Amino acid sequence: MYGDASYGTAAVLERLDGAGAVANVKVQPPSPPREGLFSKDAFEIDTKAGTVRCPQGVLVTLRRSKDGWAHADFAPHCETCPLRSKCTTSKSGRGVEVHPEHERLQRHRLRQRDAAWKRDYRATRPKVERKFAHLMRRRHGERRARMRGSDRIGQDFILLCAATNLHRLAQLGLHCIEGKAAVATA
Repeated sequence: MYGDASYGTAAVLERLDGAGAVANVKVQPPSPPREGLFSKDAFEIDTKAGTVRCPQGVLVTLRRSKDGWAHADFAPHCETCPLRSKCTTSKSGRGVEVHPEHERLQRHRLRQRDAAWKRDYRATRPKVERKFAHLMRRRHGERRARMRGSDRIGQDFILLCAATNLHRLAQLGLHCIEGKAAVATA
């Protein structure tokens, strides 16, 4: 399955993994709290041990909440830290929130750093986007459905896909015929 970053959520990845699908979707890396500061990737998060280590090397225990999220509070250590200016601008110090599905998200982030994964994604992903663009052209009313009701919309979309494929086949056929004619005259 291929998808852009809007499909790279923990819920979607969990569903794809559960279905046995190979999820080739981008998972956004954590962004820093502000430009120029360390992002969450600079911290070593070990959910099994329940700890987080900051770039300075301070180890803090994760506090888990009922909804599965966890929080690491570095505030007591930030006051005298030499890396504070690169880590936080908060007076109360730095904290790190850890998603309940952190391991899954991190596994997918690491996988998408692989050069082979990047080549495959770049080779396939633009083709998919182009097909979506063909289907959503102005001839079909942009992104609005022409029908009401999910069954009718589904049938209309299938008809649109068939028409788009036939148009593409016709275009390819014309190019082949023109190519053969050019070769025959040469």
